[in-house]
Amino acid sequence: MSVRYALLALVSEGPKYGLQLRQEFEERTGEVWPLNVGQVYQTLQRLERDGLVESDDESEEGPQKLFRITTQGVEELAEWLRTPPDLSSPPRDDLVIKVLIAIRLPGVDVRDVIQAHRRHLVELMQQWTRIKGEAAPDDLSLGLVVDAELFRLDSVIRWLDAVDGRLRRFDLDPPPVTSGPTVAPMARRRVGVRR
Repeated sequence: MSVRYALLALVSEGPKYGLQLRQEFEERTGEVWPLNVGQVYQTLQRLERDGLVESDDESEEGPQKLFRITTQGVEELAEWLRTPPDLSSPPRDDLVIKVLIAIRLPGVDVRDVIQAHRRHLVELMQQWTRIKGEAAPDDLSLGLVVDAELFRLDSVIRWLDAVDGRLRRFDLDPPPVTSGPTVAPMARRRVGVRR
């Protein structure tokens, strides 16, 4: 998530103080991503250094400094809003890496790994569903954040289901326990058997 551009967007609405930006950021993002004050002021200093925001008195620091967006900031914000994120290569995902490693790790049943993570993800979905149920109906920001998280978690569970199905098609047995760092074969296909 880009705190830099989120703060720039908030400043584009009119001049604001750092503490005000922190509060508005948390409100707008459904209070799911808290920011510390240091992070806000460090980001504002970088925005000012890059010519995207300016303040009344550059020598003054802290909560009394009022920031406003510059013309260059308006242009960069507009460009950021219109530019799709780079999704051309998959992100480094801990769960994907864990499953890929577990497939070949001696003595590890990858299906147990998958099941443990599936249970955890279902519990997280239940927690987010409770948050959604307890949220005020007019809290648009929180509703959108919760929906995004539920969709994300659902897609990870579906991916785990696809992994499990692929492992079954490959008839992958848990690798044997060995004393050395050998790599077990990835899969044994059953010849002549279609699933």
